[in-house]
Amino acid sequence: MISHFEATLNSLSIHQSGNKLLDEKYKLSARPFRIEDETLSQLLLQYFLAPFEKVNELYRLSHPSNDLQLNEVYHFAEMIFNNPETLHENSEQITRHLYDVSNHPKIKSGELYVVHFTGIQLEGELFDALGIFKSESKESYLKVYPDNDGFGIQYEQEAINIKKLDKGCLVFNTEKEEGYKVAVIDHTNKGTEAVYWVDEFLKLTILNNSYNQTHNALGIYKNFVTEKLDEIYDITKAQKIDMLNRSMNYFKEKEEFDINEFSNEVIGDPKGINSFKEYKQNYEKEYETEIGDNFSISIQAIKKQARNYKSILKLDKNFHIYIHGNNELIEKGFDEKKNMNYYKVYFREEN
Repeated sequence: MISHFEATLNSLSIHQSGNKLLDEKYKLSARPFRIEDETLSQLLLQYFLAPFEKVNELYRLSHPSNDLQLNEVYHFAEMIFNNPETLHENSEQITRHLYDVSNHPKIKSGELYVVHFTGIQLEGELFDALGIFKSESKESYLKVYPDNDGFGIQYEQEAINIKKLDKGCLVFNTEKEEGYKVAVIDHTNKGTEAVYWVDEFLKLTILNNSYNQTHNALGIYKNFVTEKLDEIYDITKAQKIDMLNRSMNYFKEKEEFDINEFSNEVIGDPKGINSFKEYKQNYEKEYETEIGDNFSISIQAIKKQARNYKSILKLDKNFHIYIHGNNELIEKGFDEKKNMNYYKVYFREEN
C-alpha cells in the first residue's frame, strides 16, 4: 500500500524531546540538517520509510471539537504543505507540542525528526508527505576494519539501528478537508503510555476504508462467536471453530461484503442472525466506528486477521484437533465409565 522506491527526502530538521513529567527538557536545532552524502540520504529513507511498507491501516488527524485547526499536527502540516520552506520553524513547534503531551513516567526522551518527502506512493498514487519520527532505543555497534597485517575493532555506543524505527507517522498531502491520510507506527510503547503518540500528540481517528472495514468486520464476528453465542445456544468449541472457518472462507471467496448474504451463508439461523446484527450495532455505537453493511473486501486485512482465527481444538495436554471444515464429521460425547468427555471424528483416508 505504501512504497518509497520513488521517494525523495527534501528537507530534514532534528530536535530532541524529553519527558515533561520528569522535568527533562527539549532541545531545538538552530537550523535544518543538510544532507550532502547520497549514501546517508538513502540510509535515512530506509530508516524512515521502509517500516511503513507493512502498514495497511490508515487514519485521519482529528479534534474532539471537529475543528481541524485545533489539531496541532494538522495545523503545522498544512503550513508545511503550503510552503515547504517553513519546515524548520514548524518542526520547532511540533517538538514543543510533543514535549507538552509527554506526561507519563514511562515515556522516553529521544530525537525527533521532521521530514518533508515527495514521491511516496500510497494506494498507487504519488504524494508529498510530512514525516514525524522519534528514536528512543539506542544500541552498541562494533566495526571491524583491516589494520596493517591484522584487524582492528572500534565501537559506537548509544547508536541507532536503522532497521528499528521506534515511532513514526506519515501525513500524506491528500484529502486535507477530512484531516489528511495518515499512517502511524509505534514499536516501543504498548501500555497506557502508548496513547500519548496516537491519541494526544497526533489525535488520530481511523479511516473507514476497505482494509479497516474488513478488519473490523472479521474482528467483530470472531468476538461474537467466541463471547456471545454461548448466551444463545448450547454450542461446542468445535462448532464455534466451524463457524469461524465458514466466515473466513466467505471473505476469501467474495470480493464484496454483504451483511445479509454473509449472515445467511455463515450463521443461517434467524435468531443468531438478529443477535449478530445487534452485536455489530452495539460495537459501532460504543466505539463510534461505522462498519458498513456493504463494502469491498481487502485481501491484506484477511491475511492479518487470519492469524487470529484459530482452527485448533485443544483437549487437555494430550491432543490438538485441527478443524478445517464440515462440522458434521466431529461429534462430542461423554463417557460415564471414564467420567470424561470425548470427540468422535469421521474420515475416509489416513494421510
